[in-house]
Amino acid sequence: MYLLDLIRENYNGPTLTAFGVLTGVTLFGASLTPSLMPRDPVMQGLLGGVVAALGYLFGLAVLWLYQFMDLPPAPSSWRPTLNILLYGAALVIGLYSLSHAADWQNSTRSVMGLDPVDTAHPWTVAAVSLGVFLVLWISTHFFGFVLYHVNSLLVSYLPQRTGIVIGTALVLWLFWAIIDGALVRNAFKAADKSFETADTFIEPNIPQPSDPDKTGSPASLVNWQQMGRWGRHFVSKAPTKEEIAKFTTGETKEPVRVYVGRRSADSPRERAELALRELIRVGGFERSALVVVVPVGTGWLDPGGHDTLEFMLGGDVATVAVQYSYLTSGLSLLSNPEYGVQQARELFDVIYHHWTELPKDSRPKLYVHGLSQGALNSQLTLPLLDVLGDPISGAVWTGSPFLSPFWQNVRTGRQPGSPAWRPRYGNGSLVRVINQTGGWDADGAEWGPIRIVFLHYGSDPIVAFTFDSAFRRPDWLDEPRAPDVSPDLRWFPVVTMLQIALDMMISLDIPRYGHYYIAPDYIDAWAAVADPPGWSEARSEELKKLFSGRGPSF
Repeated sequence: MYLLDLIRENYNGPTLTAFGVLTGVTLFGASLTPSLMPRDPVMQGLLGGVVAALGYLFGLAVLWLYQFMDLPPAPSSWRPTLNILLYGAALVIGLYSLSHAADWQNSTRSVMGLDPVDTAHPWTVAAVSLGVFLVLWISTHFFGFVLYHVNSLLVSYLPQRTGIVIGTALVLWLFWAIIDGALVRNAFKAADKSFETADTFIEPNIPQPSDPDKTGSPASLVNWQQMGRWGRHFVSKAPTKEEIAKFTTGETKEPVRVYVGRRSADSPRERAELALRELIRVGGFERSALVVVVPVGTGWLDPGGHDTLEFMLGGDVATVAVQYSYLTSGLSLLSNPEYGVQQARELFDVIYHHWTELPKDSRPKLYVHGLSQGALNSQLTLPLLDVLGDPISGAVWTGSPFLSPFWQNVRTGRQPGSPAWRPRYGNGSLVRVINQTGGWDADGAEWGPIRIVFLHYGSDPIVAFTFDSAFRRPDWLDEPRAPDVSPDLRWFPVVTMLQIALDMMISLDIPRYGHYYIAPDYIDAWAAVADPPGWSEARSEELKKLFSGRGPSF
């Protein structure tokens, strides 16, 4: 059979195939089963439509392969009955899945302490899924229409196989050029401009500091207007000496916070050097602890990640950060991931170089910290081998994205018998992983000169996601499971990967689950890394109670 004849036989216009409908509905049903995060009807419908379209294409691929192998087709007299049976089976599977959708959602909600839902709004889910499926189905047939006619034209002038290869390549390039050039790039440009505009917004309730020791003040090297929205928020919302004194029994100090916005200088190196000069000016290197923190894409810093340490150490902390993007972490990673890495590397290099030149007996302990994309960029730029001669004191990395080679190495290289969601790595002297329920003690192992703590929730899809979950059951589904992962969650090829991918989009919905890290859980992480003098379980519980009363970070 010639290739063009095969294409002609299988391109039959926008018609539904019963077997494809069955495979599509089967995968749609699987997409309704429990995942890491509870989903609303619209998000569930979007996922269901995409999964159904992929399932339908899989069914067509099976039929195509059957024909390609020249296997005998079903007798024509059987086909009407066979189609009725296939459509009937698809209807039964669809109705069964929709009727159990609420129970499956409640399975996820129960481990997060959420009230059960009475209904999963099955008709909304079905309507949205059908709409998404139809859009994708028509788009696929349009692609097939263009591919067929381009190949038909080229084989009139070229050898058949050559024409089909060239035609297919041309059509793929054309569609990608339209999507990437006309849609994606313009969307990123519009988003960047929109986020930049929001970043320049001056909140009326955040006045410029008058204290000359504050970054952004008239005496500061950093212009208040150029610090960005989250930089101004970070500096102005630091806990006061008086607030800290209510918890700390000893001497307290006003925390030092330095933030340099993206508009403060033209290049990453210039911004890093400006941050260093400002840190020296305000006495940051005279504190007992210095934290180099990498923000998320927009420049936002989680208050739980630095307020807690400042309370623990009586305010004797200096924290420095530099903004590298206006976009959210996801958009920043998709558009210009190198920006964050370059800025984080420049900042750490200039701070570390100056720190190593200070007397060892009087300089502060040096830590690094980051949440989400900030954790990823911090890990990618920390030269562990280079700093062993003069090591930093430690790191707290929260919600490390699955893209992190460091986190992947810890997870895959864990000790046998330890779960993937809270792995034990090596002898526990360098790296430990904790979650809402603890785990930092590492069975009593002694810390080495550098202490690294990963704070990860088991239900965090940004941490748990792996591309190979499309064809292999992920390790975090093994027993024992994380306490915030449903025992009813099952692995399905391709479907589970797409479920977790969708979960990443809604992972900030529920405090203390998913990617929404809260201040009380930072306390154990910083206690393990900073080892505050006189720290105890009672002090830890007291501080957790204090921060629980302050409410969520956003």
